[in-house]
Amino acid sequence: MAKKTLIIGGASGIGFAVARALAEQGESLILAGRDSEKLARARQFLSQKSASVDTVVLDISKEEEVIQLSQTLGEVDNIIVTAGSHAPGGALASLNLNEARLAFDTKFWGSIHVARHLSKNIHARGTLTLTSGFVSRRTVAGAIVKTTMNAALESAVKVLAKELSPLRVNAVSPGLTDTEAYAGMDPAAREKMLTSAAENLPAKAFGRAEDIAKGYLFVMDNPFVTGTLLDIEGGALIN
Repeated sequence: MAKKTLIIGGASGIGFAVARALAEQGESLILAGRDSEKLARARQFLSQKSASVDTVVLDISKEEEVIQLSQTLGEVDNIIVTAGSHAPGGALASLNLNEARLAFDTKFWGSIHVARHLSKNIHARGTLTLTSGFVSRRTVAGAIVKTTMNAALESAVKVLAKELSPLRVNAVSPGLTDTEAYAGMDPAAREKMLTSAAENLPAKAFGRAEDIAKGYLFVMDNPFVTGTLLDIEGGALIN
């Protein structure tokens, strides 16, 4: 019987790469996200590869929507959260705190909403995998929102792995990854950014969504991994 995985943020970027990898294994998928059009396109593509692909429009920053989903979802084997937020950058003195709160509402509190309510829908030996980011442990001026948001999420994973046991709870922490998140950049600037990253990282490469996706599959498949933060960042943290 095919396993069933809910991917929140699965219509694009890293989440879609995870969905593609699982579809190729014949798993049943549920993709959730805010954009119904993106979800429809992702479903159409993945339906050619997977036995079953469903979609649900969901904003995890709204706890009531997560509660409603928990009442209709049924049992799944795994839940993955890759839904991110556009965290504002800049020095604290000039930071837009309302935008900062909105970023926390989605990535941090949204993940907490999922853990609180949807963990009940996960099979007892299943997994919940969240998404952090390498800047949580890399001191970068002007990145206080991303740094503190991801650091809080990483600390929460350790506690949740104990509280929700035997459910396994982990987080994947990507480095700079070429995804749709940079689609709004000038193409030449985007290429320069990625090339510069590849030149400066010990791995001599920038991240691709399919590279990061392998990390999610690892923590899902290995029954001896929980409370773990998996760094996939090309060596950025040792630079």
